[in-house]
Amino acid sequence: MMNPPSQAVISEFTPAGKLRIALNMSNFLLTARDGAGAPIGVAPDLGRELARRLGVAVEMVPYPNPGLLADDAGKNKWDVGFLGAEPQRAGEIDFTPAYVEIEATYLVPPGSNLATCAAVDARGMRISVPERSAYELWLTRNIRNAELVRSKGSDEAFRQFVEKKMDAMAGLRPGLAAICASYPGSRILDGNFTAVQQAAGIPKGRPNAARYLRDYIEDIKASGLVATTIAGNNVQGLTVAAQA
Repeated sequence: MMNPPSQAVISEFTPAGKLRIALNMSNFLLTARDGAGAPIGVAPDLGRELARRLGVAVEMVPYPNPGLLADDAGKNKWDVGFLGAEPQRAGEIDFTPAYVEIEATYLVPPGSNLATCAAVDARGMRISVPERSAYELWLTRNIRNAELVRSKGSDEAFRQFVEKKMDAMAGLRPGLAAICASYPGSRILDGNFTAVQQAAGIPKGRPNAARYLRDYIEDIKASGLVATTIAGNNVQGLTVAAQA
C-alpha cells in the first residue's frame, strides 16, 4: 500500500493545475479511441487511476507516435507519458520500470528461407520498420549488417515491404499477426529480437513526482491492477513486466 502523496509530489505532477497524460496512439495494444474519438485502453485507464490517487483532474494528450511524444518532454505539454523506455529518450525523461512487455519480431514474405530473427541481420538484407518506434530505436543500436528502411507508420512500412520486395518487416508480434493473416504465404519468425519495455515517464526535473510514479508502477504490477486492466480491455499480446 502506497503512502498518500505529499503536496510537493502533487505540485510536481500538476504544473498546469491538472495531470496531463501523454499517450502514444500508434500502439494499438495500449491505446484506442471510443466512438466519440476519446482515448481509451490500458494506458489511459492507468493514467486515470494515477490521477485518482493524486486527487487531481486529468487530461489525455494523444500523440500519433512515440517520437513526437518524446519530443515534447521538455516543453511543458504533458506530465506523465506512456511509451517505450529507450536510452535515446532518457535524456529528457525519467522512466519507471516497465509495466508491460511486448514481443518484437519479423514478418517475412512468401518463399523466404529465413528461419530465425538472428539470420535477418545479414549483409544484403533489407528490413522495413516504422521510424521512431521503440523497436526501431533498438534495431538502430543493434543491427550490424542488414539495412534498415524506415517509414512513417506501420501501414507505410508494410507497403514498402511488399512493393520493394524487402526481406523482413519488423513489428510487434500482435500487429504482425494481423498483417500476416491478410498476406497469404507470409509468416512470422519464431522468437523475438527484443521485448519492448513499455513504461511511464515524467519530464526531467521533477524528482518527487518521479519517485512516486516509480512506486505507483511497482504497486499496480504487484497488486494485479495491470493484469486486471489488460483483461478488462480484452487485449492479447501483452505480458505484465516483472517487479523491478
